[in-house]
Amino acid sequence: MLSIANKVEQLVSESPFLTEGIAAGLINLSELARQLRPQLESDLWKPVGQAAVVMALRRISERLPQTGMAHSIVLAPRLGELTTRTDLMISTYRLSDTSNECQRELLALAEPYPGTFVTVTRGVHEVLVVCSRPLTHLVEEAFADERLLARVENLTALTLRLNPETRKTPGIYHAVLKKLAWDKISVVNMMCTFSELTILLEQSQTGAAFSVLSQIVGH
Repeated sequence: MLSIANKVEQLVSESPFLTEGIAAGLINLSELARQLRPQLESDLWKPVGQAAVVMALRRISERLPQTGMAHSIVLAPRLGELTTRTDLMISTYRLSDTSNECQRELLALAEPYPGTFVTVTRGVHEVLVVCSRPLTHLVEEAFADERLLARVENLTALTLRLNPETRKTPGIYHAVLKKLAWDKISVVNMMCTFSELTILLEQSQTGAAFSVLSQIVGH
């Protein structure tokens, strides 16, 4: 059974806004404790004293970094710029015994189209294909016999180049996603390589997202 402290930590960790507010000292812990008590008593099936909740919140605040994580993001030397690709499409197919062959066929078909974007990600049950819209017919040809689960069009990809050392920084991706969440920007999907973070979002939110991520590049 969860203790009061563990449950409080769980509730706080589920909200990037609470985490940042507590770390920055912007939240009245007594008032937050009062608001959390009904949820805690419901989840723990027992009365919860406000003093115990406040104590748990104080212990959490002592462990949180006092400065924003976004300011500690390390960009790759001279490559910390933000790059953009527009007019993309996501197709999701059910994983099958022939998915690998479909992937090979697609990459071969796309080879004569330099400058276009295409990537295939294989999951446990699904295959995700991200490509430039002009390559849609190639995707449909290569995966013609596969089961299409979903398709999302009119997307933009924003890629942030990071220093490989960022892999040692806890919460590095959370810091980026948190800044987007603050501005109510929805992430459709994201892809990571060793030193690149690519975020896919609707074209209507490209300007706002570019502005937010540019602040990171600026630091």
